[in-house]
Amino acid sequence: MSQSAITVTVKLFAAYQEAYGVPELVLEFPQQTPVAAVRDRLLALHPELSQLRDVTRFGVNLQFVEPESILQDGDEVVLIPPVSGG
Repeated sequence: MSQSAITVTVKLFAAYQEAYGVPELVLEFPQQTPVAAVRDRLLALHPELSQLRDVTRFGVNLQFVEPESILQDGDEVVLIPPVSGG
C-alpha cells in the first residue's frame, strides 16, 4: 500500500497562533510538498494573515529551511512571522 500523503505538525506563533487560537496544527499534504505550501494553506484559511506571506521564515525540525524545501512525513514545521520590537 503506497502512502500518498504525509502528516506534519505545524507549530504556530504570534499572529498565526492568534488567528487559529491553538499552538499547533496537524495537517496532511501530498508527498513532495514544499514547506511554503503549509504557509499558503494557513493563509487561504485566514486571509487576514496574507501580509505575512513574503516575510514568514520556515523551520523544519528546528532548522531554518528555504520555502521550496520538500516536507517529509512526520516533520515538525515552524512558521516564523516577523517579530516586532517592543
